[in-house]
Amino acid sequence: MNVLAIDTSNYVMGVAVIKDGVVAGELVTNIKKNHSLRLMPAIEQLMSETATKPEELDRIAVAHGPGSYTGVRIGLTTAKTMAWSLNIPAVGISSLEAVARQGELFDGYICPFFDARRGLVYTGLYDGNMKLVKDEVNILMDDWLDQLKNLDKPILFLSQDIQGFMETIMDVLGERAVFPNAAFNYARPSLIALAGIKKDPDDIHGLVPNYLRLPEAEAKWLAEQEKK
Repeated sequence: MNVLAIDTSNYVMGVAVIKDGVVAGELVTNIKKNHSLRLMPAIEQLMSETATKPEELDRIAVAHGPGSYTGVRIGLTTAKTMAWSLNIPAVGISSLEAVARQGELFDGYICPFFDARRGLVYTGLYDGNMKLVKDEVNILMDDWLDQLKNLDKPILFLSQDIQGFMETIMDVLGERAVFPNAAFNYARPSLIALAGIKKDPDDIHGLVPNYLRLPEAEAKWLAEQEKK
């Protein structure tokens, strides 16, 4: 199976091509540039370098959030448009799961998270088989750590935002908190592609962002409607 993977759900942008179970190519950047301007050129470059024609693709896997609202929409829109035009399935993969897969060999729990501002994080808790032990949520980090502190296994924390939370995590969990080298804190699109092979395809029109919370503007609008 040939799979194109796309991830623009956070600061890092990633694209990968899997051909018959082999990682043919992978492009990952962690720079402050607009995903909407760079995604299609990156896809075209990687498809060209891996000698992969669009019609040879069997599936597209895309990180569908949580993360940046704009970033999630860019990736999803591109993936759905390509899948529709090529008449192939699209598969949504949690952006948190994409990060968690960096710790698949860890002997304990895996906690990916993204900074959601104001002390909040998007997070969830996985085991080594990528099964959710605690559901993905948008929660105050202090409250989340309070839920984790009585667990009986070490916890691997993975996040592009790890530096801003490391001290708080260590204060609560001490030696049971494990932090990897920097390279493991960023999702790899090849892992998204491999996860997409195993997952049942989504209905293209039903594949929607997994925000975990409403965008602030929409939340305010709904609150105003409830007052009327």
